[in-house]
Amino acid sequence: MSGSLSKAPDSLSLDGSKEAHEHIETFEGEHVTIRPNWWSPYRSVLREYVAEFLGVCILIIFGVGVDLQVVLSSSTAVAPSQKGDYLSINFGWAIGTAMGVWVSGGISGGHINPAVTIAMAVWRGFPWKKVPGFIFAQVMGGLVGGALIYANYYHAISGYEGGDHVRTLATASLFSTYALPYMTNVSAFFDEFLGTAVLLVMVLAVNDKNNLPTPNGLAPLFLFVLILGIGTSLGMQTGYAINPARDLGPRLLTSMVGYGSQVYTFRNQYWLWCPIIAPILGAQAGCLFYDVFLYPGDESPVNKPDRIARAHHERAAHALRRNAPAGPGAVDRV
Repeated sequence: MSGSLSKAPDSLSLDGSKEAHEHIETFEGEHVTIRPNWWSPYRSVLREYVAEFLGVCILIIFGVGVDLQVVLSSSTAVAPSQKGDYLSINFGWAIGTAMGVWVSGGISGGHINPAVTIAMAVWRGFPWKKVPGFIFAQVMGGLVGGALIYANYYHAISGYEGGDHVRTLATASLFSTYALPYMTNVSAFFDEFLGTAVLLVMVLAVNDKNNLPTPNGLAPLFLFVLILGIGTSLGMQTGYAINPARDLGPRLLTSMVGYGSQVYTFRNQYWLWCPIIAPILGAQAGCLFYDVFLYPGDESPVNKPDRIARAHHERAAHALRRNAPAGPGAVDRV
């Protein structure tokens, strides 16, 4: 809905001192109340962060949920036959990403990924003051999503593990990512770095009005295809975290429900350098490549005028400057 403010809000503070019933007047003359009650100013402060929280929570419910269903059902103690395969897992994560962005995109931008949030702050002017809150909300969304899906599959996990008090990396790896045994540390790092670089190149491309942006509302569909492609192409070796919140949130949950410190001590703090640091750096590399070679927009630091360009601009402005007309009839003579 397009519109203009018939009364600009004096403040969005929560002290209740301003008029609570401010309105937006549309071009059709309709009025929409934007602060109808005591809760609305609190919601205006929280909604972006809650949108990120909810987006990641939904991502984890779908993504970890499909991991659990496919793997746990392979045990006859859980199900008579296996429910799905590796392609099912790729579809589950792709659907989770699309649904997470769909629920949050119009409110917060649908980052649902700390690597994306940091990249948008560095390369597209996203406010740095919002970054810590976004990342906290994303990680908490991962933790709560992990808790909900753990509660849902608790008995299946126990059946697969062989008891309620048995928790090993065999099922911890269904919540967070762990590299396959043959992967070296460098190879695991590069796998996550590459996957996230590809992710960010494509995210920037689809948001570039000089390229081929998606029509309004179709970004989640694009991301569905993108995550499905990354999973089917790059997902086997490290589990394609490509998102620190997707890994750290559920990992925190597993450490709280009986898996203990093994989720952190695996491969000398693998949890930190592979699914957190590698995606953040990969995102930066992808953005750098896109902006250096493809993006002409002035939001990017790559395209900020340098000293020589500023000097040329100042000389051109000086050359075009004209003396103000003076004397009787001077304006008429111009």
